Amino acid sequence: MTRIQLAQMIDHTQVRAAATQNDITELCEVAFQCGFAGVSVNPVWTAFCAKKLAGTGIGVNPTIGFPLGANTARIKVEEAIEAVKNGATEVDMVMNIGALKSGFPSFVEREIAAVVKAVGQVAVKVILETSYLTTEEKIAACEISRRAGAAFVKTSTGFGRAGATTEDVALMRQVLGSSMGIKAAGGIRSYADAMAMITAGATRIGTSTGVSILKEMPPEPR
Repeated sequence: MTRIQLAQMIDHTQVRAAATQNDITELCEVAFQCGFAGVSVNPVWTAFCAKKLAGTGIGVNPTIGFPLGANTARIKVEEAIEAVKNGATEVDMVMNIGALKSGFPSFVEREIAAVVKAVGQVAVKVILETSYLTTEEKIAACEISRRAGAAFVKTSTGFGRAGATTEDVALMRQVLGSSMGIKAAGGIRSYADAMAMITAGATRIGTSTGVSILKEMPPEPR
């Protein structure tokens, strides 16, 4: 894998509550300089990032129902619609974790499907927050997301009990085959971390340390 190829798999992330406009400006500038796939931000920054990155080919991926997934379905749909109007190229939505764990998979599927329908051709990444789920629930969440029409499943918000693990990514890939993308996020801070997730089956990496990951990459052969 080349440096360019790895960069194109990274969503450069800034979702801290106290992130300032200067922080978001820097996020966009670094994403452009490094050639990252996109920037992941809280929804309030969507239009700002879309304007900053217009014409660059760098995506803007706001979070929906973040970080708990406990908003009502209607609010998630409206939040996603507004994000697309403001320039989102993908959306990362947290599924209703409590509903799945309560034994209401059909509710979770309808909610995801409603967001997918609302945003049209914009890719939806469903955040499972795997650290809260049993193996059976992880499998069910992947199958639900696929049936609902999502483009990706994503491991974590970075605000849960734990972040991505290679075991979870491998399980998700085993369940989904090649039918969907898998985004590993949460606790990925080094080149070794990123490559372990990619080897396990991840097709996208969410991290705030993309620059250092690229710097740690071994020199490419001449």
